[in-house]
Amino acid sequence: VGVVFSLARFSEAFLILRAQDVGVPVAYAPLVMVVMSAVYAVVAAPAGGLSDRLDRRLVLLTALVVLVAADAALALLPTVAGVFAGVTLWGLHMGLSQGVLSALVADAAPESLRGTAFGVFNLASGLALLAASVTAGELWSAYGPRATFLAGGGFALATAILLFLLVRRRSAAAQSSSGIP
Repeated sequence: VGVVFSLARFSEAFLILRAQDVGVPVAYAPLVMVVMSAVYAVVAAPAGGLSDRLDRRLVLLTALVVLVAADAALALLPTVAGVFAGVTLWGLHMGLSQGVLSALVADAAPESLRGTAFGVFNLASGLALLAASVTAGELWSAYGPRATFLAGGGFALATAILLFLLVRRRSAAAQSSSGIP
């Protein structure tokens, strides 16, 4: 799921390109990353605390829904305000997802293999991010920014559906093994 999630998240450089596309002057382009990073920083610790109390996959599912909203804003609101709304949502999704993904890797790996698990996860995620960014660039060149962000939103939605089905299946299995009808 984490690797499929990475397919939905192409490089943040596309956020800057989108800002420039709607008229943000080049001198203000770093503001895009500042806004995204500030939201990410504010949200990350509370999201981590939330994932310690709730099922981490539900927090990750929320992050995916937020990513779909970010991509929709970036695709469908071709204004400076629309781009900054999308960038803010992108930062929110980052804050909700990055620590949780790491925690899920740590939860799933035996203690003696955690370093290897993180290495494999980061390698696979990095390759998926590379593929997603190349695809995003091709879509941008061929069809424009709207297609790029709609495709990202489509991957995020597909990942959310996959994660929802996994959570639902695991909940059903837990209920049947505990004798709950």
